Amino acid sequence: MREFILGTAGHVDHGKTSLIKALTGIDTDRLKEEKERGITIELGFAFLDLPCGHRLGIIDVPGHERFVKNMVAGAAGIDLVAFVIAADEGIMPQTREHFDICRLLGVKQGLIIITKVDLVEPEWLDLVEEEGREFFADSFLAEAPLLRTSASTGQGIEEVRAALDEMVAGSEFSEAHGPFRLPVDRIFSMKGFGAVVTGTSMSGRIKIGEPVMIYPKGQTAKIRGIQVHGADVQEVEAGNRTAINLQGTEKETLERGDMLASPESLVPSYVMDADFFYLAGNKKPLKNRARVRVHLGTAEIMGRVALLDREELEPGAQANVQLLLEKPAGTWPGDRYVVRSYSPIYTIGGGAILNGAARKRRRFKTSNQQVFEIYHDGNQEDLLLLHLREAGVAGLTAAELAVKMGVFGNRLKKVLNGPISARRVLVVDSERQRLVAADVYEHLKSSIKSILEEVHRKNP
Repeated sequence: MREFILGTAGHVDHGKTSLIKALTGIDTDRLKEEKERGITIELGFAFLDLPCGHRLGIIDVPGHERFVKNMVAGAAGIDLVAFVIAADEGIMPQTREHFDICRLLGVKQGLIIITKVDLVEPEWLDLVEEEGREFFADSFLAEAPLLRTSASTGQGIEEVRAALDEMVAGSEFSEAHGPFRLPVDRIFSMKGFGAVVTGTSMSGRIKIGEPVMIYPKGQTAKIRGIQVHGADVQEVEAGNRTAINLQGTEKETLERGDMLASPESLVPSYVMDADFFYLAGNKKPLKNRARVRVHLGTAEIMGRVALLDREELEPGAQANVQLLLEKPAGTWPGDRYVVRSYSPIYTIGGGAILNGAARKRRRFKTSNQQVFEIYHDGNQEDLLLLHLREAGVAGLTAAELAVKMGVFGNRLKKVLNGPISARRVLVVDSERQRLVAADVYEHLKSSIKSILEEVHRKNP
């Protein structure tokens, strides 16, 4: 059964970890340093079995500004958010930054929880609630349940549990199609078992004994064991908090940000086409090729934002861009990303990947606008032809095209049927299913013919 993943968000010391402990009985702060300092540093994990029969996976994120990088890694896999505001402090800087991150990552559902209500007077609590409603107005949390809680007294905890139950019971549990993908957020080793990675599975399913590839390194390994919330399972599907024991690789070769995926399901690249929203709260325009920190899945990669149609981007504006990364990453179209400034470090924007392995584009070309219109239009046949035309005479195999489009198996076959039948796409290698756009083929044929005619004219 597919899980839903709940993530916390909110300023440091606003009671996120205490709330999760009151809900589940699980203390997600596991590190000695976290116990000593009384703050969350690393991602923490718990689960909650709901009356509706679903299990809710929970990711507890750090609230301190120094650990926003870890927060983004955790928020990348959540379905809904518990946005926490302490009654004695109200909206604070990381409240705002965490909220921006959730919106940039495309989180669509959640609830607002006011904690520590036992520390303030009722009149003050009313003001905090009013401030919260005003802050989240015109956002995905505008109509979200707003609940008053205290982890110390237990006030409101049952109401939170009931609200989560109602939200999950009313949600659609559609399976995320395609090959298996899991962004790695934690690595450790177990004596006698070897390397273990954890993460939230994003798509597909995988079984014990099946091969996986570790991207972007391209290492191969085998699934030796799978656990979901401490219980051994034979198979895992999308939406589960998962621990996977790998055979054929060592802990030292792995790092947070790696993507565990079915072999040949990703094409690591340094260049990506993307849409980019530059947050309205930024103080100055973003210049072309500004050096930034790009957060993709659980990875943080240094890179630059290339503005294709202007020299700088004003706060609150959107643009078609290329992300030029300093390390390769493997993505699918539709994957969300967050951008943080190089120094000082804070969240400045983000958006969606449109082409995870793009050719480098020259700026101010009219063809760029046409390409991005096809990306945004959503017509699968036009997109398919775009990728094949850009691949030129080399073409693409069906497997390569699937990764480019993020469309796999029978769904891709259905998209290909029309263009192949109409001879707009040619199969030039039936064994490998290599495809070439018909107009690319015709141009090649015409070029060869012209060359041969010229040779014969000069050598009659």
